Amino acid sequence: MSTNELSDTAHDPSPRRPGSAEFRHVIGHFATGVTVITTMHEGRALGTTASAISSVSLDPPMVLVCMNRSSATGQAIAAGGAFAINILGAQQRALAEHFASKHPDKFDSGVAEATAGAWGQPLLAGAVATIEARVTERMDGGTHTVFLAEVDSAAADGGEPLAYFRGRFGRLDLIP
Repeated sequence: MSTNELSDTAHDPSPRRPGSAEFRHVIGHFATGVTVITTMHEGRALGTTASAISSVSLDPPMVLVCMNRSSATGQAIAAGGAFAINILGAQQRALAEHFASKHPDKFDSGVAEATAGAWGQPLLAGAVATIEARVTERMDGGTHTVFLAEVDSAAADGGEPLAYFRGRFGRLDLIP
């Protein structure tokens, strides 16, 4: 057998797709950073915690975010066409939990401090990095909408990011 061939020893003759709980368990093994996606819509700031983000391109700078279609923040992004990615710092676990909650007015609770970015999107105080972006394309995937967006502004203040792994928040332990 050549090195380009696959062995049949692990082949399941009747494969099945994982259920949502099983997939959540498996994908939880992928460590991610923690972000809060924010947007302004009709004069109101909205936001939600999200880990389903990615850089897409460096030239032009582009990102993607995946938002649950039932999310008020996702609906506002769909309507307004712009958002900010706030990459949280290791000390911002409480903020991540707050924006993950079902609280209807997350900015009115006094928990989150934000300023308007250069393009008008809410930027959270203490975030280690922020990105403002404009939606260029969108598509539905399962329960979520995938927003592809061009980056309008980006800044990094440094600091250690908040991480998420197997359903728990943590810090990175960098290998020297």
